[in-house]
Amino acid sequence: MPSSWQIGEGPSSEALTIPATVNYVGKGANLYRLGFKPNCAAHVVVKYLRTTWLWDKVRVQGGAYGGFCAVDYRSGNFTYLSYRDPNLLETLDIYDQTPAFLKRAELDKTELTRSIIGTIGDVDAYQLPDAKGFTSMQRYLAGETDEIRQRRRDEMLGASVADFRGFADALAESTAHGQVVVLGSEQAIQAANAQRSAFLHVAQVV
Repeated sequence: MPSSWQIGEGPSSEALTIPATVNYVGKGANLYRLGFKPNCAAHVVVKYLRTTWLWDKVRVQGGAYGGFCAVDYRSGNFTYLSYRDPNLLETLDIYDQTPAFLKRAELDKTELTRSIIGTIGDVDAYQLPDAKGFTSMQRYLAGETDEIRQRRRDEMLGASVADFRGFADALAESTAHGQVVVLGSEQAIQAANAQRSAFLHVAQVV
């Protein structure tokens, strides 16, 4: 008999301190719970953000080793993440500015096509036999048929500027209601709490 698994509500924003000089900064929300059900064209939008806005702002200008975002079509979870990041509040501000960036982004056919090709390359990437087996098991357990996967590919291939603008609305809600989790230096976390009225619930893990 299936059993119900209830996950307790944790703090809306939390920070875990470690002996480090860099941070790992995350923010996310469940888009389905916020009333949005984006199709798989959202993966094209995510690919675009990872290779333009977040790359430029978090990595190139911010100095982080990496900055990206991801959307899970099974759960509806959308997350921003940075790693080996010298910043904290500055990175959160970049996340919160993402909807405005998408609204004003000038997407020509070449830019859109590049993002679509990159997304399809990620979806149908080459896999070794062990990875093929694991992926096949995941799809079987999730009930993902070849027909469902093809429909998702078609949604990605048909992505348009309208999908980018619509996803910006979803991210605006994520900005307002998202949860923040930071793993990083105690000094940076204390400084962030001093600037923003102790918005992070702090726990020491190491």
